[in-house]
Amino acid sequence: MDRNRRSLGRPFWTFWSAAALANLGDGIRVAAFPLLAATLTDNPLAVAAVAAAQFLPWLVSGLLAGALADRRGARSLLTVADTGRVVVLGTLAAAIALGWATIALVVAAAFLLGVGETIRDTAAQTAVPRLVPDAQLEKANGRLVAGEIVGNEFVGPPVGALLFVVGAAIPFAVNGATLALAVMLVLSLPLTLAHRRGSDDDAPVADGDGVLAGLRWLVRQPMLRTLVLVTAAVAAADTAWFAIFVLYARDALDLGAFGFGLLLATGAVGGLLGSFTADRLIARFRHRTVLTWSMAVTAGVPVLLAVVADRTVAVVVVVATSAAFAVLNVAALSVRQRLVPGGLLGRVVAAARLVTYSATALGALAGGALAARAGLGAPFVFSGAVAVAATAAWWLASRPATPGALGLR
Repeated sequence: MDRNRRSLGRPFWTFWSAAALANLGDGIRVAAFPLLAATLTDNPLAVAAVAAAQFLPWLVSGLLAGALADRRGARSLLTVADTGRVVVLGTLAAAIALGWATIALVVAAAFLLGVGETIRDTAAQTAVPRLVPDAQLEKANGRLVAGEIVGNEFVGPPVGALLFVVGAAIPFAVNGATLALAVMLVLSLPLTLAHRRGSDDDAPVADGDGVLAGLRWLVRQPMLRTLVLVTAAVAAADTAWFAIFVLYARDALDLGAFGFGLLLATGAVGGLLGSFTADRLIARFRHRTVLTWSMAVTAGVPVLLAVVADRTVAVVVVVATSAAFAVLNVAALSVRQRLVPGGLLGRVVAAARLVTYSATALGALAGGALAARAGLGAPFVFSGAVAVAATAAWWLASRPATPGALGLR
């Protein structure tokens, strides 16, 4: 760890600490939101709507977030986004404590939190190349994904479930507190992150300076365009089953609230392994192969739960999918950061996430609709079908001889 700290630098680890705190709060909310929704309604579609509402903001503010990230400093954007989320979480916690919470209010809060996340995530991805040398991108992204997994999957969910058992409003108040601490750390980052990119990154690009520039550039790059589309499909498949997983865990696995949180936390074992080994896997097998296998495992393994409703199988699924998804994230992030022009990075990241999270929101709604119509096992079958199609599409489109491959290794 000390060697990694020296090579990546103190500013990066300050940034990492802020991201880890934000992710811890998000992990608490990962368990608390579906548990809260399940206490307000038994309708699978309504429960899935809460998950979908967290991703729909990319349709509204995603491209604008990218333009802001290319024009404003990452430090100020991170501060504003997380401060806004603190206000939303405080309001939601007060409403729950006073007994005013409804499923509509929860969906609205999830949507507003998603708006803040679009700004935060886009700004964060443009900050990483400015904090570490180019040769360290995979390692830096791997460490960030590891922190995300620890907070989102390992520590956050069981803590969120336990806090929810104590009091439904508590996990949302704690989430707000972690974000407030993250804001303090962000404010201590170097002033270079308080301003837009330097002149070397501001070279003119053919796509112009508009909010659609990143989307136009991405459309004209066949390999990166395909990468965005297939990762969006995999994310949609992953969210389709995860959106109703709280109901599956309760009805098929006979798990209570805390058991559900612990089940989510087990995925961190595989996720941490994936995030810490992703840079080595990419160095050995190259981006194309690593992306292919990580897509196949992420979307393909969940189909096991459609065949066998067993707690041990559920553990295998969450561990394997978490590991593969971590590797997929590191590889895809690094490809974008390496190949996209600096002056367009924020807008291309936003365009990619617009597609991904739009598909994710649709995947959550599709999972709820499939579960309501065909049973809780249907979303897992859907995920398996997407795995086959997405993996095959990526492998064919990313062949070295394919025009527009942009030097993918």
